[in-house]
Amino acid sequence: MSAGTVLELNNVSRWYGNVVAVNDVSLRLPAGVTGLLGPNGAGKTTLLHMMSGFLNPSRGTVTLGGEPTWRNPGVYRRLGLVAEREAVHGFLTAWEFVLASAKMHRLSDPRAAAVRALEMVEMTDAQDRRIETYSKGMRQRTRVAAALVHDPEVLLLDEPFNGMDPRQRMHMLELFHRLGADGRTIVFSSHILEEVEQVSGTVQVVVAGRLAASGDYRQIRRLMTNRPHVFAVQSSDDRRLAVALIGEKSVSGVEIDTGGLTVRASDYGSFTRALPRIALGQGIRLRKLLPSDESLESVFSYLLEA
Repeated sequence: MSAGTVLELNNVSRWYGNVVAVNDVSLRLPAGVTGLLGPNGAGKTTLLHMMSGFLNPSRGTVTLGGEPTWRNPGVYRRLGLVAEREAVHGFLTAWEFVLASAKMHRLSDPRAAAVRALEMVEMTDAQDRRIETYSKGMRQRTRVAAALVHDPEVLLLDEPFNGMDPRQRMHMLELFHRLGADGRTIVFSSHILEEVEQVSGTVQVVVAGRLAASGDYRQIRRLMTNRPHVFAVQSSDDRRLAVALIGEKSVSGVEIDTGGLTVRASDYGSFTRALPRIALGQGIRLRKLLPSDESLESVFSYLLEA
């Protein structure tokens, strides 16, 4: 795998008349799995189409390994795309569809490549059935196989989990992890928060065409100093701990119920350092400390409110 295969966007914008779909986005996507997160209409599909060379930026540049993706057919030897909109002839079988993709790439052994790709997505048992008889999840897996048939260094996927059942989704998650660990660049879009959270710790959050946040979603959450951090705490004496925590400068609120404490802290670092010290001083044993608002759902809702 080429170590220089980095997908890069520099000050990229795309507009349609007076409508700005993507506004001044800069990204550098090396090997590994990256989730492109945002609500429907945020600009994710437009970004992926520019990354894949299907759409030219109105301003800025998109490069793959230093080469522009727009008007550069050579990039498709290194890149695979699974678009959100299906473009699969239903009268073909999965085998015929994936084999045709291998032949279009002029591979030296297209049949062997098609076998390998269908095995990767667990479609060999149904490969001789017409695609029109497939469920949506099976069609999705067939399209992923066609995008993988030439062993690309970069794989772009727009809402790839649509229509997949839990078992299919889990297999696809594992496949993306393996491909990323092998040195490939995997970029997939989703508006479903838990999908991104399960596949990738690296998140690019797109809101209204702009890059709202970038990096590990837990770190993004901790940098939001204007928002309280919420923790679930259980101890050997929740009531006494609650009284002691009220006097801590970094604590902005404490609630107690049968499940333990809900603590709101204004400063993540100060609170997590102070809690063990306070518990030890009171002779209280901590049984649980869990940040309860570090899910992508919390991060995403905070960014939308910002």
